[in-house]
Amino acid sequence: MSLETDLILDRRRLKRGLITWRVIAILAVVIAICAFLGHGVATLQFGRYVAVLHVDGIITDDEKRTDAVARVATDPRAVALMVVIDSPGGSVAGGEALHDAIAKVARAKPVVTVMRGTAASAGYMIAVPAARIFARNSTITGSIGVLMEAPELSGLLGKLGIDVQTLVSGPLKGQPSLTAPLNDQGRLALQSLLMDLYGQFVDMVAQGRHMDRAAVLALADGRAYSGHQALALHLIDAIGGESDARDWLASAHQVPSSLPTREVKDNSGGLSFLGLKIGGIANLLFSQRLTLDGAWAVWQPSGV
Repeated sequence: MSLETDLILDRRRLKRGLITWRVIAILAVVIAICAFLGHGVATLQFGRYVAVLHVDGIITDDEKRTDAVARVATDPRAVALMVVIDSPGGSVAGGEALHDAIAKVARAKPVVTVMRGTAASAGYMIAVPAARIFARNSTITGSIGVLMEAPELSGLLGKLGIDVQTLVSGPLKGQPSLTAPLNDQGRLALQSLLMDLYGQFVDMVAQGRHMDRAAVLALADGRAYSGHQALALHLIDAIGGESDARDWLASAHQVPSSLPTREVKDNSGGLSFLGLKIGGIANLLFSQRLTLDGAWAVWQPSGV
């Protein structure tokens, strides 16, 4: 066999070898892609969970928590949101922000609310975007309304011989004041402001509970209701707790009861002292500021 023939045969063997390795390489890439996609699907499937938001104590305008709730709407692993409330209410602004974040989730996936001991005023405000509301018979809820309080110390200051001189740019600028009584104009202006906020609250309830606005107004005189009363008034849907909420998610939305839960984290941090979160207390005292003309949707059984 000539040298030229040997070269031709060697080239053919080399070409066949290259083709074989190219096929193997392509198959390896295809297998790797399939494995990656399969892992992604498996991760998506087995990484699913039910998000749980616990709202305890006074509700403040907490931007970090609000953002964390809103992110649940776009998290493909979160198949539902359960809101667990034990709160007498809080600031109107804080309740509105949390209400809107929960409503955003409700437009994308099932939301269910569970009321514990108390879910009144702003605590009820954040419950109404849910498709289903559970409460105990003894839960304190409702208290649909807004209050504004302004301490006034002019009488005490007069007894102490202290006179405060205040200059204002207009008759309503200094209303309310710590050192002078409300004038008639100030009282009317603040009452108008309060009623506007109250109307917004009523609209949230009417929309969330699919009730006629007039029907909500008839219930929204500020009084609180027991869970037993609220059920008859259509302010809640059923008596029950978290296990009942999971059962409802399973039956109404095919969310398996075996799925794990994951707490909605606001990552706000904060040190704790005697079980109280210092960061939360600081937010209440300084971020909210508790101003004299602040508007609050909160249940106050003491009436003060």
